[in-house]
Amino acid sequence: MLQTKRVYDKKSPRDGYRVLVDRLWPRGLSKEDAQVDIWLKEVSPSPGLRKWFAHDTKKFDEFARRYKKELQENLSIVNRFKLLEKEYGTVTLLYAARDQLHNNAAVLLSVLQ
Repeated sequence: MLQTKRVYDKKSPRDGYRVLVDRLWPRGLSKEDAQVDIWLKEVSPSPGLRKWFAHDTKKFDEFARRYKKELQENLSIVNRFKLLEKEYGTVTLLYAARDQLHNNAAVLLSVLQ
């Protein structure tokens, strides 16, 4: 099972294996408090795409299209999630954005499913 969760939310036993999928480390959060099992910043949007999007919901559809294209060009990292899911059962994609619907983890989850 794959799911998403904000990295600032409290860790839960239901999270399973916790994977941070942002390129930048979340502001104001220590590595100890984040309780991340692995940080896969290489699966995050490219720096140029991330800066262009800037969490502007009006740009989300185009952001999602471009990010999906980037993911298709990096299938090895995408396939890594299938292995993690097989090994751990539940994998939680962690993100820092405030918007729960318009973020890279939501797009990544849609691709992985």
